[in-house]
Amino acid sequence: MSAQASTISAARPNGPWIYGPWLDLIVGCGAWSAPLLAAALWLTRSHTHAWVVAFYLLALAFNYPHFMATVYRAYHTRADFEKYKIFTLHITLLLVLTGVLLHASYRLFPWVFTLYILWSPWHYTGQNYGLLMMFARRSGAEATPGERRSIRTAFVASYMMLLASFETGGSTDPLILSLGLAAKYTLPARLALAAAFAIFLFLGFRRLIQRSGARALAAPLTLALTQFIWFVVPTLLELHAQYQIPQTRYSSGILAVLHSAQYIWITSYYQQREARAAGHAGWRMTRYFLTLVAGGIALFIPGPWIVSRVLHFDFTTSFLIFTAVVNIHHFILDGALWKLRDSRISAMLIDRSAKPQERRKKVAASRPATRGIGSRIFSSTGFGWSLVALLFLWGGIDQIRFALGTHDASLSALVSAARMNPYDSVVQARIASAQSRAGDRDAAIDALTRAVEINPYDARAQQACARALLEDGRYEEAYERYATMLELFPRDPNALVNYGLLAARLGHPEEAMDSWEKAITVDPNQPNAHLYLAEAFDQRGEPAAAARHWDAFLHFAAANPDDPAAGMEQQTSAAIQLADDESRVNRTDAASAGYRSAIAMAERAGDNKLESLALAHLADLQEKSGDVKSAADSYQRGLALDAKSADTHAEALDWFNYGQFLRRHGMPEDLVYACLLHSEQLLGKTGGADLDTVKTIRHQVESRLGNKAGASEKDLPALLARAGGLPTQSF
Repeated sequence: MSAQASTISAARPNGPWIYGPWLDLIVGCGAWSAPLLAAALWLTRSHTHAWVVAFYLLALAFNYPHFMATVYRAYHTRADFEKYKIFTLHITLLLVLTGVLLHASYRLFPWVFTLYILWSPWHYTGQNYGLLMMFARRSGAEATPGERRSIRTAFVASYMMLLASFETGGSTDPLILSLGLAAKYTLPARLALAAAFAIFLFLGFRRLIQRSGARALAAPLTLALTQFIWFVVPTLLELHAQYQIPQTRYSSGILAVLHSAQYIWITSYYQQREARAAGHAGWRMTRYFLTLVAGGIALFIPGPWIVSRVLHFDFTTSFLIFTAVVNIHHFILDGALWKLRDSRISAMLIDRSAKPQERRKKVAASRPATRGIGSRIFSSTGFGWSLVALLFLWGGIDQIRFALGTHDASLSALVSAARMNPYDSVVQARIASAQSRAGDRDAAIDALTRAVEINPYDARAQQACARALLEDGRYEEAYERYATMLELFPRDPNALVNYGLLAARLGHPEEAMDSWEKAITVDPNQPNAHLYLAEAFDQRGEPAAAARHWDAFLHFAAANPDDPAAGMEQQTSAAIQLADDESRVNRTDAASAGYRSAIAMAERAGDNKLESLALAHLADLQEKSGDVKSAADSYQRGLALDAKSADTHAEALDWFNYGQFLRRHGMPEDLVYACLLHSEQLLGKTGGADLDTVKTIRHQVESRLGNKAGASEKDLPALLARAGGLPTQSF
């Protein structure tokens, strides 16, 4: 009787706390969240490599074991395995097949990885809510159904708030799919959800606190604060401090460590109570934790190593596949296992009337009567400790390789990591960056080539490899690289634009234009593609088609003034060429407006050269339209700007064109001759076809001037001043 009473006493909760108020509040309720999250943010910025390595070690100590804790809970006894068989067997087999399929078909991977990233914070929310309810019941504060609904609604609102932040704007990670919602739509929704969190949390706790007191609800209130810090604060920071929430870092970063520590804290308590209630006096916390660490290593590390070394598959991709699949399995299994309405769970975590004798009978009944030799070997202590030692060794090797492979500042460390596992595209890409910084361009290209051979689906590595070949002048190789890349990523607008450039350079104009057209179809806001197409259509003599693309570029530039491709010089040039094309298709008014717009742009930018060019083109249009006086004024304004621009060639052409203009409209031939002679003098240093043309026309005028030509040469400055200042009424 006394032995039975002792066992029952061991099975009962000792007050509201699990291990004690301080440990429960700090770890179980997440009271350490704010300082640890702040420290992680500071360390990430100031001690990048050290923090990355330390975090990977934390994953080994907390993240991986917490997954194993669920596996231990579900598969530790045959009774548990059979009870949750649909999850422990059927769904598990389905997820194993999913992992195999993801290795075989990379295109499916972003969908599964996105599911993992979006499900993770929901999983954290569910755990916080479950622990809150557990502590409330342990403290004797039974929440009414309405209060439970209010608190749950608050927690759901906080998750939806974070989810809305995740889906705002496009994703910068190729593995994460995003709806790309505009902030103007999600901002009101996030503010409303933040308000809902506060309101429903108040409604849920108001009467609870009145009935039980705030002191008794210290743990539930701390968990509510933790939910606020984990979910609401990041969104508020984003809204008020332009701090973008990184999905992968949020779902798998320091928050995952906090969640994992919390998970191990509660599962270790549960397993300890269950073992003691079942009469297993030999159960030890140290052995349990070592089992979790070894099992966690087994879940995450051997698989990617074996796949990469045996199948030559990219290690990083394989690791991420294992991470996504194991996490999703954990989410599903965990949701089935931990339910407070389950009498057995309630008995271990809340109910003070647990019945250990019945539990012992069930456990005893689940044990097999006899064991074969294989079972005896695999269950022996020696085999178990050998397996644990092997897994710890493997985990240590993986830690060393990770530390070396993330040391971007050390080429030798990166090379050592590549020797340990040569099938890691990320390490090869880092080697390429280090080689590039060292000035060894050929070695950098070789490393990038290896990276894309290991993982051809890494669009960033493909782009980097193609750009490196392009910058090194290896145009044929870059052309082939982009062609290969477009077979895998036919809708990559940047690749389509660059492939078009190389096609044009290598003498394939039709292929180039087709590639640029595809780029615009994929992404209409591709400014360079519009520019290249406009120039190509102009070269083909299709001004109407060219005008459409000049106009599209200018609209983009107006909507995106900070885009590097939409600089003011490029905008002014595009406006001039658009006006040229409008003039060619006899849209005179549109052309005139375009030139004047270009003049205004150049004037604002202080670009005398382009302002003069626009004035010269406007003058030509005005002359053709019969407005000779305005044409003269435009020519003269352009010549005045030429004197300030220091562009001798452009100034020479403007003087030549102005001289021809004077000649056509019957102005004195000495003024015409002065303009042509000055143009010839300016072109004298450069030579070429322009100089020959100017000389030919100048000789024609000189022959008509006769002896007066010599006098004009002597009086050239005065004649130029007269020509440049002719009153418009003279025309």
